[in-house]
Order: sequence, then C-alpha cells, then structure tokens
Amino acid sequence: MFKRLVVLVVLGSSLALAQAAEPAGKFATENVIKHTLEDRLGGAKIDSVIKTPYLGLYEVHIGSEIIYTDAKMNYIFNGSIIDVKTMENLTQKRLSELNAISWNDLPLDAAFKTVHGKGKRVLAVFVDPNCPYCKRFEKELVKVDDITVYTFLFPILSQDSHQKAQAIWCSADKSKAWSDWMLNGKVPVAAKCDTPIAQNLAFARKNNITGTPTLIFANGQRVPGAISAERLEKMLALNEKK
Repeated sequence: MFKRLVVLVVLGSSLALAQAAEPAGKFATENVIKHTLEDRLGGAKIDSVIKTPYLGLYEVHIGSEIIYTDAKMNYIFNGSIIDVKTMENLTQKRLSELNAISWNDLPLDAAFKTVHGKGKRVLAVFVDPNCPYCKRFEKELVKVDDITVYTFLFPILSQDSHQKAQAIWCSADKSKAWSDWMLNGKVPVAAKCDTPIAQNLAFARKNNITGTPTLIFANGQRVPGAISAERLEKMLALNEKK
C-alpha cells in the first residue's frame, strides 16, 4: 500500500513540474487522451476517460482495470489511489461502480433458483461446476439463511465443465443436482436438453465476467471469487440498507 502511495507522490511531483512548464489551455481533452492512448497501447480498447479531482490525473478505464495518466500523457500510473484521511481505496471503489451490473439486466430465466429459508435476500452467481473456488463458496453458502440464489451455469474451464453444466440444467431438480455434485461429489447423470449456457457465455462476454465464481448483489455490486459466509452476510446487510 505504502509503496503505491510513494509512487503517486513522485508522479504528482512530476505532473506539477510538467504542468508548470506548459502554457495554459494546451492539455489534451478526454477524447484526445482516449484515442491517443489506444494507439500507444497497441490498439487496446479504452472504455472511458475522465478527469479525476486529484493531482490533475485522468482515469483511464480499460475492461476490468483502471490506470491513470497526466493530461499530456507523459506518464502512466498503474496502481491504487488511497485517500489518506480515510484509508479508502478510491481506485477499488471506482472499479466497483464501473463494473456494477444492474439486477434488472440479469437474465434470471437463464439461471436456476435455490431458496434458503424465506429467501428475502437475493444473490446471483456465475459458476463453473469444475471450479474449486465455486465449491468452496458453495460450502460457505449453505451457512447463510434467508437468501434466494440465482445460479448461472458458466462453464469455461473445460469441455467436461460444459457437459456437467448441461447435465445439471437438464436434471429434474437442478438445485439438488448442483448441490449433490458441488458438495458431495455425486456426478450428475448425462442428459441433453435446451440450455441457456450459450446465453450465459454471451452475457458474460458483454459484461466482462471472466472468472468463477462471480457474485452479483441486488445493488449491482460485483464481487469476483469465493468469499466467506461472514463476509457474505455483511454484504447482504449492506444491500438491504440501500
């Protein structure tokens, strides 16, 4: 953390000198920065460029990452910016905002639903049946009550993952087939039927979902990776307050 802060301070000093040396009104606009950096970064697709309120830096959003540059694009800063007063990671906060997926945009008919208790709280999860982190998360999930889980089968690890996902979706009881495999290692019976797997893969590509598990909360917040039941409870509680 502190190494990154030092880098930012050094960068800030360089920017101040560069800006002092340049006449006013000659700094590039967001649009110029976007197109120029796309060329300089080998054709990388930049989603957006906006000016930040700190040190004259511009935020450059590329896929699931944020980098920063000065107005003249003399420097690129790749790291997190921390608010020293609150120790809040401003870069991570901004990434959460940019990567959010509206709950209303989720194709819930392409997921199977599992209800724990009254199921008043909701969670969507993109998973691969052969993902060890997905299995770890399933073990944590059984500790959480009063939640409805929408499971999107997202087989990206292997052909076997795709076959298992198809077998689970084609089962008479999808939730049971899923938990039998993920928690008890009971292989789902091979079957064929129409599945939403291709739709899920397309949705994931469109929204830059690249790993499993990926969790999406009611407020749109996206969390990559397995988390503990304790952390899940805290995040669900925060969602309830929004």
